[in-house]
Amino acid sequence: MLSKRDIQTHASRDNLMTSASSRDSGALSGTLAGISFVAGVAGAMALADAPYPRPGSEPAEIRRYFRENSGAARLSVVGQLISAASLARFAASAARLAGRSGWGSRGLQAAVLAGGGLAAASLATSALLSAALTGRRGEQDASAVALHKLMFAAGGPVHGMGFGVLIGSLGLAGLSTGELPRPLALAGLASAAAGSLSPLYFAWEPAACFIPAGRFSGLLVSGIAGVRLAHRSG
Repeated sequence: MLSKRDIQTHASRDNLMTSASSRDSGALSGTLAGISFVAGVAGAMALADAPYPRPGSEPAEIRRYFRENSGAARLSVVGQLISAASLARFAASAARLAGRSGWGSRGLQAAVLAGGGLAAASLATSALLSAALTGRRGEQDASAVALHKLMFAAGGPVHGMGFGVLIGSLGLAGLSTGELPRPLALAGLASAAAGSLSPLYFAWEPAACFIPAGRFSGLLVSGIAGVRLAHRSG
């Protein structure tokens, strides 16, 4: 027959196991996504001796940057690839959160996975195109301009749209479950709005401002949410 002390011991052990099982250490990939991206960009800026060519730059500017600053460009590529892989992993954690949101959870999970998949794939594509610019294809005007346009489209408006869907769905799930602070969830929705407007750039160039607004605010939200979800106790 179990004593009162034995019952208390077993209860404490069960509580610890439940708390540990409810934590999602993989959610920290949301934090890693932001750190790796910012580190890659900052490192490239510190190493390069010329400004990064903006969309519409002259072919000579594009060729010069990627030829003379190939090390800096490749450092940024590494940061982007790590960030892309981290976003894909974080989408799985965000989908689990969405699954706990109750009514409509399946649709929210689908949105999380679709947005996360598009965000990760487009960022990885942008990184690989950037890497290609540091090689032979970046030495010719025509191919350098074409690669640069595709790189920006993938890593800018397309990534912004996918990332916006991911962060917006995360915000909705956080509001529904109460597992994220309300200000953080609302910040995710605001970030999603900016990211979702990124594709307007294709028709209206001033809309380019939505790209960094959605990206960096979203990375901040995913970073904080990742820490919260990783240490969540049930």
